[in-house]
Order: sequence, then C-alpha cells, then structure tokens
Amino acid sequence: MNVNEEISRRRTFAIISHPDAGKTTLTEKLLLFGGQIQVAGAVKSNKIKKTATSDWMEIEKQRGISVTTSVMEFDYQGYKINILDTPGHQDFAEDTFRTLTAVDSVIIVVDSAKGVETQTRKLMAVCRMRNTPVIVYVNKMDREGRDPFELLDELEQELQIAVRPLSWPIDQGARFKGVYNIFEQKLDLFTPNKQRVTEKVEIDINSDELDANIGEQLAEKLRSDLELVDGVYPEFNVEDYLNAKVAPVFFGSALNNFGVEELLNCFVKIAPSPRPVQAVERVVNPEDPKFTGFIFKITANIDPNHRSCVAFCKICSGKFVRNTPYRHIRLGKDLRFSSPTQFMAQRKSTIEEAYPGDIIGLPDTGNFKIGDTLTEGENLHFKGLPSFSPEMFKYIENADPMKTKQLAKGIDQLMGEGVAQLFVNQHNGRKLIGTVGQLQFEVIQYRLENEYNAKCRWEPVNLYKACWIESDDAAELENFKKRKYQYMAKDIEGRDVFLADSNYVLQMAQNDFKGIRFHFTSEF
Repeated sequence: MNVNEEISRRRTFAIISHPDAGKTTLTEKLLLFGGQIQVAGAVKSNKIKKTATSDWMEIEKQRGISVTTSVMEFDYQGYKINILDTPGHQDFAEDTFRTLTAVDSVIIVVDSAKGVETQTRKLMAVCRMRNTPVIVYVNKMDREGRDPFELLDELEQELQIAVRPLSWPIDQGARFKGVYNIFEQKLDLFTPNKQRVTEKVEIDINSDELDANIGEQLAEKLRSDLELVDGVYPEFNVEDYLNAKVAPVFFGSALNNFGVEELLNCFVKIAPSPRPVQAVERVVNPEDPKFTGFIFKITANIDPNHRSCVAFCKICSGKFVRNTPYRHIRLGKDLRFSSPTQFMAQRKSTIEEAYPGDIIGLPDTGNFKIGDTLTEGENLHFKGLPSFSPEMFKYIENADPMKTKQLAKGIDQLMGEGVAQLFVNQHNGRKLIGTVGQLQFEVIQYRLENEYNAKCRWEPVNLYKACWIESDDAAELENFKKRKYQYMAKDIEGRDVFLADSNYVLQMAQNDFKGIRFHFTSEF
C-alpha cells in the first residue's frame, strides 16, 4: 500500500463529553467491535472486578473517572482507527483541549436525560474554533430521557451547529424498542445485553412487517416522526459535515452495545482522513513526502514497573520509520527512536513505521516538552498547544526531607506532562503549583506518593490569576518587575509571570503600565 492509500484509510478522532455521559463506555464498545477486547470493562460482577480498559491509572480506577487522555488504535473494515478517549472532568480540560489539536474529527457523547452540559459547550467552542467535524451520539436511550426533537433543538442552540439525525429512536426508557437507521434504512431492534450485538432487520418503513416487529402504535409514531425529520432537517450532505456546518446525530445505549455499530459504520465512511495542519511557517499537507510531527502530550509511568515517560507524537506528514534520525527542532539535534510504540490503552507494541494521522509513543528521557516539533530537517514549528492561565494556586512543600530528590524529579515529570503548571516565586524562591481545578492537586499528591515515593504537603496562597507578561520597552518591563517584585514568578520555560492577588490589582496594573502586554494563555 502506498503512502496516499495509507493516509486515506486513517481516521483519527477524539471522544468528548461532560463527565458521566458515557464516553469511556462508548470507547470500550468501539474497541469491542474492532475486535481489540473480548469482554467490555462494564462487567462488574463480584468475582471479577474489571475497570474500563482505557482508564489505566490507579487513581482513575479508584475514582471511576478519566484523568488523562488515552490513545487506542484498531483496524475495522479496512480502515485504521485511532481513538483518543479524553477526560470529561473540567479539572482536566486542558488535557482535552490539547488533544483536540491532534485529531481530525470528534464524537460528542450527550446524555439523553441531561442534554447539553457545561463541559460539552466549552469543548464544542474549541471544535468550532478549529472547524473540526463533529458527530453527536445521544446515549442512555434505555433510560427515561427527554423528547428527541427537544434534544435536537437544544443541540442546535447550545452547540451552535445545524444537526441532522441519521438514526431515530423508537420510544425510550423501559419501553425502548430500538432505532431506525436512517443512514442505512434498516430497523435495529433492541435486546438489552452488554456483551452481544443486537439483530438488524432490513425493512420497508411502510410495510406491515414494521407493525409486526414493533407494534402498530409505535410503527405509526415512527412513520410520522421520520416524515417530520425529513420535513424539518435538510437532506444529509457529507460536505457540510466535513466543513463543520452540520452534525449528524445517532441515538443508542453504549452500555448495552446499542447504536454503536451504526455509528462506527457511518463514521468510517464519512469521517475525514488526516487533514492539513497549520505550522507557523506554512501549511503542512499529509501527502508531503517528508516526515513531520508534533508532541501534544507526555505521560509518565504508563508502566509502573519502569519509571518511563512516553511522549505522544501526532504524525502530520510523510512516513515515520523506526531507527531513522529525526531533527528535534527546539533542541536543534537529531534523535533516533529504537522502540516507537502504538497503544491499546496501556498495552503497547513496537512499530516499524507509521503514517499521517497515526499517534505514536516515543520513549522520553527528558528531551520533550509539549508542543515540540520533529521533522526530517526542515525548520517547522506547529502551533496551537496552549497552557491556560491557572485559577487555583498552592505552595508545594516537601513533607519528607529524606526524599528531596524524588520529589524534585516527580514535580519535573508531572509538570512536563502538562498536569498542572509550576511557577517559582522570585521573591522567596518557593515553588507554586497552578491548576484549573481542585482535583488536580489531589491527583498530583497521589501520583507523587505512588509513582515517585515522595510525600508533599500543600500550603494555601491567596492569588487570583497568573498572567504571562511581555513588553517592547525593556525599561518599563524592568520597572514593573521592581514594583511588583513580590508578585513576580518564572514559569517552567523561564518566562516572566505576574501573580495577581485580585481582579482589582490586575486591572490597576493593566491601567498603570500601558506598555506591558498581559497574556492569559502561554501561547503568544
């Protein structure tokens, strides 16, 4: 197979949603159809306690939430599928925002009872910004939920995108009978079973056979619903979906394997193959002959027995070959990788080559930072991997003086992963951790203790926001730093950061120092 054929069969996408909408369950079921796992993680009998395949970190199993993006790949009907299962919890939104820079399309999972929730809105805003095509999966149809038409109106309004149902539910909750697959014009009958797949019936919507399968009353309702769908929503157009103008909608129950295969079959046909990526210098096309890629995520300790770091690299163009030297642009040196890996949650296998759209794991001994570019020599810089201004701060202190080295190493690695941000206060030299949410502090403390054998304690500090500052006027910058000496810090890159302790102080600083630019993301 030549490179262009390999590119056209790749589908790289992220699954995003508000916590508890069923995102990780959907990921599991997609893997089940891809033949990657034989039994889904939803099996929770007392004898065998299994947790979700894609949540492998110890704390994820304890809390039942995803705190880090996991990457999985499988082959399906001749397509090569790369899934990124992202954390839904808002405290880990930054990991999700960065993941969205590495995918070509997105599946949004919505709970049929709760509709569109806060986190979904925020993530959709990122998709809109990047014109990422979106498919919506309305989950939990086997529970009582909202009216499907009401849900579609809410999706259009809240996500600010036109929608087009490609499947339609037949009742819901305990009375849920299945869905009519508009895309394939088949009836899918529902039998609640977490391990098996449901039966499909090819059926003419106007025949008596429909009445025989679902009853006269529901058959009538389905016919009038479908008529209404065709009347209200324009015919589905793949181009509009690829241009992020319309979102196809599917209904189902991921826990019961229902509506997942329909989603997957339609997805592989219509979803985009790898798309061009904007670098600072030029647009990089997947078909470009030379290899380029960028690091969008770093994870320490995927294997607890080996303290190893893995950098996740999204391939943008050309072909990646094992043991070939590639140029690390920021360090200006060539690196070769003898054991690049591909993932199935934390099971990984060494690969010989990879193509645009693929996500590979590169062993990292401290060479990589998020946003680094690898090429065959061309000087390129990929953009769009920001760190956001944290809103919660605590001083991190060593709770065990015998473990100073372990603590320092742990903090370094976890900050390199982008779990949170580290600032060093210039006034007293103390280390300050900034996060987007409270839960991150717990995760950091837990991982330091369990992965690095180091104990830390937190000390509260009253700060409002961290902002990066720069100015074309060196004298004014110097004057600002002198005036605000006790509120100045350096970030992990050594850049100047102003730690404002209230909104009022920040506004006053902006008014008093007109020559200084205040930034609320690290990318400026």
